[in-house]
Amino acid sequence: MAIFQTPFIKFWMVVLFAFLAVFPWISKPVNSLFNTNTLYLMNLIGIYIIGAHGLNILTGFTGQISLGHGAFMGVGAYASAILTVKGGVPFWIALPLAGLITAMVGMVFGIPSLRLKGLYLAIATMAAQFIIEYAMRNWTTLTGGSSGMVVKPPSFFGITLNTDRSYYYLIYFFVILATLYTKNLTRTRSGRAFVAIRDRYLAAEVIGVNVWLYRILSFGVSSFMVGIAGGLWGHYVRVVSDEHFGIWLSVQYLAMIIIGGMGHVLGAIYGAIFMTLLPTLLRVPEQMLTEIWPNIFVIISSLREGIFGLIIILFLIFEPDGLAARWHTIKNYWKLWPFSY
Repeated sequence: MAIFQTPFIKFWMVVLFAFLAVFPWISKPVNSLFNTNTLYLMNLIGIYIIGAHGLNILTGFTGQISLGHGAFMGVGAYASAILTVKGGVPFWIALPLAGLITAMVGMVFGIPSLRLKGLYLAIATMAAQFIIEYAMRNWTTLTGGSSGMVVKPPSFFGITLNTDRSYYYLIYFFVILATLYTKNLTRTRSGRAFVAIRDRYLAAEVIGVNVWLYRILSFGVSSFMVGIAGGLWGHYVRVVSDEHFGIWLSVQYLAMIIIGGMGHVLGAIYGAIFMTLLPTLLRVPEQMLTEIWPNIFVIISSLREGIFGLIIILFLIFEPDGLAARWHTIKNYWKLWPFSY
């Protein structure tokens, strides 16, 4: 039951933590191949990992489909911004409060999960997405409307985290906490109840699992983590607007856990990395072809989303269980090699 079961795994975890610690000092400010800020990409990946862990708890472990987590992330971003800008609350207090506010909103919109499941629940959460988007856009006295809100970077003991490098350590502190929490949650009574509801909720109810309570709890825990991700994102980009939290973000989150592997802690990490890096990787052939045929830029830019979707479809056809399952297969192969049994 130990998280790190062997000295081999412990050694590589130490190597991973050491790499994460020194990465901001060895990465180039701008990668010439991808023409992008490497540290900025790493920060985005970290924020998306936190949110993907939250959705994975709801969808991967509890079996409740949600198409509203993009809006829940917006609730966390706006709540943190309002508390710090209008309420004068310090960032370190505003961030967990934003997570709690998002959790309450998520539990309210999770009430339909008591009677709905599958695609019907997905439609209900999609309705929550549009309702929250409408509130963010039109509640101008609180959210600033379409103009959004400008927030300041957080400070810690007089040190302002206003650079990619300084904010990187804050983000990955929460990434490590979210990953350890998600891993431990699956080993607790609540986590096992989530999995029981996912596998067969009638059988879970028969053996004494309070399906109503754990479904609502799953929405609350999931929304809390997405709210934390939203708060971190808002103070990182420093401008919070409803345009950033549309239905496309909810679809991206769902794609992250499907591609990474639903029901696997590593799945959220792999999926967030894949979905963040894929648009950047697509720019490489685009730049190469543009240098040969300058006029092809217009065609490629219009086909970019189509190519993006095609890659995801092909990936799901040939790797339906996600990257985490593939990693377990490779790991088990080398464990058993050279024996096949």
